[in-house]
This record gives sequence, structure tokens and C-alpha cells, in this order.
Amino acid sequence: MTAYPAGKSDRRVDHRALEALVAAILGSAGMDAPDAQVVASSLVVSDLRGVHSHGTMRVPEYVDKLTTGGVDPRGRPHVARDEGACLVVDGGNSMGQVGLQFAMAQAITRAKVVGIGACAVRGSNHAGAMAAYAMQALPHDMIGLATTNALPTMPPFGGTSRLLGINPLAIAIPAGKARPVVHDASFSHVAHGKVRVYAQRGARLPEGWATDRDGNPTTDAVAAIDGLLLPIGGYKGVALAMAMGVLSSLLSGAAYGTELGSIANGARPGADGHFVMAMRIGAFEEVARFKSRVDGLVEEMHRAPRAKGVDRILAPGELEFEAEEAGRRQGVILDRDTRTNLASVAALLGVPLDLSILA
Repeated sequence: MTAYPAGKSDRRVDHRALEALVAAILGSAGMDAPDAQVVASSLVVSDLRGVHSHGTMRVPEYVDKLTTGGVDPRGRPHVARDEGACLVVDGGNSMGQVGLQFAMAQAITRAKVVGIGACAVRGSNHAGAMAAYAMQALPHDMIGLATTNALPTMPPFGGTSRLLGINPLAIAIPAGKARPVVHDASFSHVAHGKVRVYAQRGARLPEGWATDRDGNPTTDAVAAIDGLLLPIGGYKGVALAMAMGVLSSLLSGAAYGTELGSIANGARPGADGHFVMAMRIGAFEEVARFKSRVDGLVEEMHRAPRAKGVDRILAPGELEFEAEEAGRRQGVILDRDTRTNLASVAALLGVPLDLSILA
């Protein structure tokens, strides 16, 4: 799970009230109510799961995209090419959550028939955390995969320029009695949004995550925002980020790397690309046997000998599921900047707000 430094000003906010507020804000920015709900749910669930880099801190940015940034608040995704198990979806310059949820639904429908469904997406925008789309496959006894392009923030191995996006990959695997195995991460040590969270909270970055604009290693989150994010595993992280970019961009004709835009100027509206796949387990293996074996893998990890100072060994995704369950009971953790920015954009758009929600 993405680890964030705790802030003294952090507060818990009721997730239902927060989702209603975000949906109202996005509706006031021009989105239809069902689409606004899709995006609001995506952002709040990210916060619930502890992935604040893709949570409600993004609301002011999204409002700018919808009102002055060229994104169509009422854009409609549609199938642009149909080759049986393989599809191309044009997002219609809609918010990425709208287009990508539609694309994964198409992939699942095809997988029900032929075992696998794959969908490349163009004409889209920022889509939030990829785990949500991979997890759409889980109720259908399918494995889900989702990846996306991203603004260039990472250098090629040995380079000093922003050339590559961190292009995350998410995969969701159903289990039986255990929780699903879910992994969602970029191929840099840290997502750019996470650096922003560290900067908001005045926290230092761990060593090895980023450099400043001159390529000097830094733990200063503010300097890192203007600098370079470093790949995981050296050249391996660069190769994997490039591969995800090819799947997300070149298959559909979407923008790749520097074609998408820049951190300084933002992404070109409607230039984002994504790629999703759904694989029906029953087309390969008896479903109950598969899920039982996944349970065994998870249990084997739980029972593994622990290094000194380690209390628990967990399978991928378990901490996020635990955080979401706690957040739904106790409230979403939001820092002061996020709460203040939400209140400000609500006031700007004339959205009624009970300030006690964000106190």
C-alpha cells in the first residue's frame, strides 16, 4: 500500500457526504449526474484505500479541466473499432474514469463469450487509480488488467530529461475465501501525485525516489515536483514503463510520452490513452480450483517466516482493503489542504456546503 506521512491537521470525513459533495461539484462543472457520480466515486474510493495521490485532492484540477481546460464534461465514449475479442474505444474527450469504465465493461462482455477481451482507449483524459478498472473484472470470475499513459516525469536510464511517463499497471486476481490479490503501481519509485501529498504535508521524501531539476538526488518534495522521478529497478523500470506506454498509446493512436503534454503545461485534452484486459478464468481452469489455489498462495505468504521487526506478511492489496473497510466505518482521512481546496472550489461554483463536513 502507498504509505503517506501522517499530518497533524488530518481529519476523518464521512465518505458518503464527501462523495455527494464531489459529485455536486463536478455536476456544477458541467458533468451529467451519472458521470459525475462515476468520477466522484473513483476519487473517494482512492482516498478510502489510502491512495491519496489519486483521491479528492484532484478535484480542483478536474474542475479546471472541465471548465477551462478543454475536456468535454458531457463527452461520450464509444466503440471505434471492433475485431471480436479486441476493441478500440474512443473516449470522446470525456473524463478518463467515464471512458475507462466503459472500456472495461466492453472487455468483460467479450471475455464472457470468447474467454479474453482487450480494449485500447484513445480520446481520453486522466482516469485516476487503475486498480478500480482491474477490479471491475472480479465479480465475473475474471482476472483484470489495466494500464495508462502518463505525463513524462521520468528520464530514460542514464538520462536527465523528462521523457517517460510512469505508466502504472494494475492487476486484480479473484480468490475464494481470501481477499482478491490486487496490485496497482507505477514504474517509478513514487507517483507524481504522491510527491504532491508529501509537499502538502511538509514531509521529506525517502532517498532514491527523485532528483531536482538538475538531476541531483533530493528528499525535498517541492524540489522533486519540478525535478525527475526515478524508475524502480533502474533500466528494468524504464523498460516496463515504456511497454505500458506502448499498450496504452500506440495500439489506439493516443499520445505517447512528450506527445501528451508536460507537467508544466498539463496534458493535452483528449490525448490520454489506456489499455484494459479481462480474462475469464473458466476459459482456462475450473474456477473453484483456481480460487482455492489463490487462497493457498495467500495463506502461504501469511505463514512465511518473518524478518526481525516485521509483524505481518501480507499479499498485494490487503492493506488497501483494510484501509477502505476502516475508512467506511470511521471516515476518510483528508489533510487540511485537500479539505480547504474542496471548500474553495465548492464556493466558487456555488455548491451548497455544510462546512462541518470538512472541519
